[in-house]
Amino acid sequence: MTTRIDCDTCVVRGLACHDCVVTVLLGPPPELTIGEEEMHALDVLAGGGLVPPLRLVTPIAGPDVESA
Repeated sequence: MTTRIDCDTCVVRGLACHDCVVTVLLGPPPELTIGEEEMHALDVLAGGGLVPPLRLVTPIAGPDVESA
């Protein structure tokens, strides 16, 4: 499994960048792909308090609603 981090699609971009592991380690990139092993390593580092957790929030599609 691979996690693709695209800061342009992050719902909390700008609001949570200062407390995101991507910004701490690399600065705000336009796009980053992190594999399962790397994601686990980031989780371990964040769990130990060495880096902030990943704050990536991606939008989800809601139900289709007809406008009246």
